[in-house]
Amino acid sequence: MKNHSAQLVEHLAGLKPALLDDADSALGSNATMALLDTIGCGLYGANQQWGRILREQILGEGSRGKATLFGESITVAPSRAALANGTASHGFELDDIIQGALVHPGAVVIPAALAMAEHSGASGERLLLGIIAGYEVMARLGLALGAEHNTRGYHTTGVAGPIAATVAAGIVVGQSVDTILSAIGIACSSAGGIKAFTQGTGGMVKRMHAGRAAETGVLACELAQRGFTGPMAGVDGHFGLLEVIGGPDTDVAALTRDLGREYAIAKVWVKAYPCCGLIHSVSHAIESIRKMSSLTPADVKSIVVHTSRRAVEHNGDPNPQETMAAQYSIPYCAGAAVVQNPRDPASFDAQGLRDPEIRRVAALTQLRIDEKMDVLYPAHFAARVQIVLKNEKQFEQTVIDPHGTASDACDAAEIEAKFRLLAKPVQTTQRIDQVISAVRDVRGAASVAGLSATLHA
Repeated sequence: MKNHSAQLVEHLAGLKPALLDDADSALGSNATMALLDTIGCGLYGANQQWGRILREQILGEGSRGKATLFGESITVAPSRAALANGTASHGFELDDIIQGALVHPGAVVIPAALAMAEHSGASGERLLLGIIAGYEVMARLGLALGAEHNTRGYHTTGVAGPIAATVAAGIVVGQSVDTILSAIGIACSSAGGIKAFTQGTGGMVKRMHAGRAAETGVLACELAQRGFTGPMAGVDGHFGLLEVIGGPDTDVAALTRDLGREYAIAKVWVKAYPCCGLIHSVSHAIESIRKMSSLTPADVKSIVVHTSRRAVEHNGDPNPQETMAAQYSIPYCAGAAVVQNPRDPASFDAQGLRDPEIRRVAALTQLRIDEKMDVLYPAHFAARVQIVLKNEKQFEQTVIDPHGTASDACDAAEIEAKFRLLAKPVQTTQRIDQVISAVRDVRGAASVAGLSATLHA
């Protein structure tokens, strides 16, 4: 009997274009919206310091190829484009999530799939099928790994990402099941990523976990195409990824459970707030309290956040010094949500980090482990927020699934508005309209060349 990873790849390699037109599943629309959202995140991230550093590195190498480099008119080799674009797309905590699996799929899967589509001249149809397949692998592998490895300090996006990117790239170019499995075996040896970035001076490296995963997937796909081989059971064989990195809650059957019944891309979480997903319920709750009251930052006496043990232990930095650490800090995000628009990335830029009002309110924020919230993790990133004013008036709001998750999903208009906001610093209004139009029309495109042309700065 075939192992679970082989069954999964065989199913995904057999996906037919008709799946994109199924009105009931809306997978074609889901994949298109994921593409637009990730490109928006990538264009914004490319304009950040870490995005510029990656581009400068790659351009300095003299890499040449057909793949788009966000923020540049020069095209480069597909693996290098995937590295830069994946880093940029994961570059400001705005990219999508698969709830429960603890992964960011878009920033890994879409840069890899797009780069290979450009490199190989694949159709828009193949691009979308590759995206659907990559999201499915990301979700199922995240669930199979379980939460314990993540609690120990592994970043699941960096662990599952190389395998998902490999499958997406392989399906875009039409590789056989055996070739994809061999490529997965290659990619598994590059899976990793530690979460030291969550504290104090977090640095820039977390952004690159997605970029490295995307790059690995493209490189593994290209190597396998040339005949370079890897273990055929790199995911679920002896000393495979699940056995080595997974913990006591590893669930290999998650790779194939209910396979084909529904697809992960239909349940993706499009992020409304530019911070760690574990904190979105806090931002959502404070945004709701602000809408129902007239409180100002000066009114706040205290904020108490009741949430999961995981969030308290991993997201409790009271005095983050860099953007990355601030985006992982509940106290800072609470302060930003009270003082600024919680959806505006500017709260986390260099100027925002120096805002004395954000820091003052952050210092008033206390964290509590709540048993009711804790048992919901990791299926739900829940929080109950209490705000007490100086006049002793109190507000309380509980959010189980924040806005953007499948149960409170962003609609197409919101995703387009988010794209316009993120693309505005680097693209003209006319070019933004062209990108949106090209993404909408990608399903019927014989190649992705038209989309690529709109992305060249």
